[in-house]
Amino acid sequence: MLKSLTISNYALIENLEIEFPDGLIIITGETGAGKSILLGALSLLLGNRADPGVLKNSDKNCVVEAVFGISQDKYVQKLFEEEMIEFGEEITLRRVVTPAGKSRNFVNDQPVTLQFLKELSERLVDIHAQHQHLLLADSNFQLTVLDSFAKNRVLLENYRVEFEEVNRLSKKLQELKEQIAKEEAEQDYNNFQYNQLEEAKLSSGELEEIEGEFRLLSNAEEIKVSLYNMASLLNPSDISVVHNLREMTSIASRISGNYPAVNSISERIESCRIELKDIEEEIQASAEKVTLSPERAQQLDDRISQIYTLLKKHNAENTEELISIRNSLAEKLKLTEDRKEELAALTNQIEEVTEKRDSMAEELYRNRVGIAKKFDSTLLAKIRELEMPHAMFETRVEKISGFNINGNCSVKFFFSANKNGELRDISKVASGGELSRIMLCLKSVMASGLGMPTMIFDEIDTGVSGKIADKMGNLIGEMAKNMQIFAITHLPQIASKGECHLLVYKEIDDKNTTRTEIRRISAEERLIEVARMLSGAKLTEAAVANAKELLYNQT
Repeated sequence: MLKSLTISNYALIENLEIEFPDGLIIITGETGAGKSILLGALSLLLGNRADPGVLKNSDKNCVVEAVFGISQDKYVQKLFEEEMIEFGEEITLRRVVTPAGKSRNFVNDQPVTLQFLKELSERLVDIHAQHQHLLLADSNFQLTVLDSFAKNRVLLENYRVEFEEVNRLSKKLQELKEQIAKEEAEQDYNNFQYNQLEEAKLSSGELEEIEGEFRLLSNAEEIKVSLYNMASLLNPSDISVVHNLREMTSIASRISGNYPAVNSISERIESCRIELKDIEEEIQASAEKVTLSPERAQQLDDRISQIYTLLKKHNAENTEELISIRNSLAEKLKLTEDRKEELAALTNQIEEVTEKRDSMAEELYRNRVGIAKKFDSTLLAKIRELEMPHAMFETRVEKISGFNINGNCSVKFFFSANKNGELRDISKVASGGELSRIMLCLKSVMASGLGMPTMIFDEIDTGVSGKIADKMGNLIGEMAKNMQIFAITHLPQIASKGECHLLVYKEIDDKNTTRTEIRRISAEERLIEVARMLSGAKLTEAAVANAKELLYNQT
């Protein structure tokens, strides 16, 4: 229940603090006094759009705060757990609107999103605004009413989880199919590219290696001749330079006894001899190794041409890049196969979730069909008490093609106010006053199903008067025995019900500024207010007497 409300700097309200009891709370006031302003401030707190135009003083923040007492509602507890907010018997909601139009939202002094505020408020307060009876033409509203009576909330929430999951998975499946189709369109080409690179049997550094070998084979004859020419220069005219160096060391050896200085020269000559001999042998060996092989050269030329063709085709710089491209193509081809496996698994998953969704939708359908007659009789009993003794009401539940957020069936209300009248769509045959009475009866039925702690009626009595208004007041009073009810009314028959009566009024302060105030009235003040509602601006003795009758002689 709503325990207290604090409003500052909202429309004509400068500062307002008020506490509320449980049961029935009547709110009245002259037209334009600000009853709708009060409701607007509360609606803002419950998640309505923030508009800087509502600020009384455009330089200050607007603040609306309310304290709710709440039972151990498991749904609310879950919401609090998800937001990591401590759950208690009292919940404080606060909304701050800045002059710039920005808003901040708090629950128990912890910042929350507007969406969270809306979800929470849906479990705290149900506001029946003016003209809401037009909702009776809305098939979704009709279905919601029947579901609340059938206590389908948990089942419907579970169904919606599966419904959303089917939609999510179906979207994912479609995206996967499109991806596979795209990859398959490229698969033949990718497969050709991969096979071409795979068949090339590329190895890292191969190109540099075979290019060197190709250069050798291409110039083998010249190289071989050149090496032999080098070797021949060490043996000009059949005179071996190496042999001559050996002779030089022998001569040096013979004179070394008498000329020791020649020893160092001899050593250098011997060193040159050994080095030249080694060079001569290496030149001969190298010349013998160089072979002429036109066949091998052609093989290398073909291989080099193949690699250069692949480099150009794939815009690559070296064989390492070609190997990387080949591996990437292999991954793409494997990925397509993996996606096909994923597609099969996803298809199976969708079938399982769809089966759950369909099963829950069918259960919802059976529940709705099964409860419809009881709902009709319960509602009809209340409607006939409100001066429509011949009224007929029927709820029709029909299967629809496909599924939506509410299942796979539609609900329509059919009504006739006249004896033996033809049942027709309720929005097309009921008058304004009849719709108001029917809506009140629906709200009465919904209240128990929704488990709503607080309900606010903003002139639900539109289009009715006299005896009907009195009976509507009695029905509202009955509802208030089990929950907190706020009734904003212009009818004295309803204003006379309940114990708590709040008066909304305007006053002008010493700065000649108009502001809206609200206070609780009782006894003589309440009598005068009810009499005013009966007689208008001019208070008459008959109106006062009638007000006394309404207030003190209720049956």
